[in-house]
Amino acid sequence: MKVENNYNEIDAFGDDHISSSSDTPMRKDAFKLSSSEKVEIIRDDVRHIMETLGLDLTDDSLKGTPNRVAKMFVNEIFGGLNPDKKPSASTFDNKYKYGEMLVEKNITVYSTCEHHLLPIVGRAHVAYISNGTVVGLSKMNRIVDYFAKRPQVQERLTIQIVKELQEVLNTEDVACVIDAKHLCVNSRGIRDIESSTVTSEFGGKFKDKETKREFLDYINLDTQF
Repeated sequence: MKVENNYNEIDAFGDDHISSSSDTPMRKDAFKLSSSEKVEIIRDDVRHIMETLGLDLTDDSLKGTPNRVAKMFVNEIFGGLNPDKKPSASTFDNKYKYGEMLVEKNITVYSTCEHHLLPIVGRAHVAYISNGTVVGLSKMNRIVDYFAKRPQVQERLTIQIVKELQEVLNTEDVACVIDAKHLCVNSRGIRDIESSTVTSEFGGKFKDKETKREFLDYINLDTQF
């Protein structure tokens, strides 16, 4: 049947890890509904999914699940879709004239694969070279977390982090490497629990071979305490 073929084609796209844009695909009316209205609608949808699977939602262990999942989707794991939650990244003059790269490594990444809505868990390593301004260290972590909290593909997430820091710091000299496990690979399909995915985005001076090598060497430093 044509409908079945269309679904098979869509499934294949998901497995091939195709991404349409460096911007998260959003409808123009994405924020027409309030967060509470979204929770209410998603709660009903989750309840319908669970009932379709044959689960008894009168059971004490299950009856609160639709509401918990709805609130988690809107307020937590997909909270990065809401521009109101975008972290403000105040910059400061580089008064101490630090001219070398600054690297924030091992930033925890918790995201969600947009093809199967399963977790992506890993580490991000972010660096920049000051162009006269610096940003607070925790803001780099918050920027990673903000863009991770949405349905994602890892390539897009890596690009979004770099583009945001380039804008905040007014410099092209920003780099990001992410190493993460995708549960859509680890827990379903091929079920390869050992593999991880590495993506990178290098801007400005980080495209230079020696600067890139220096950044990658910093990532590999043993800084465990």
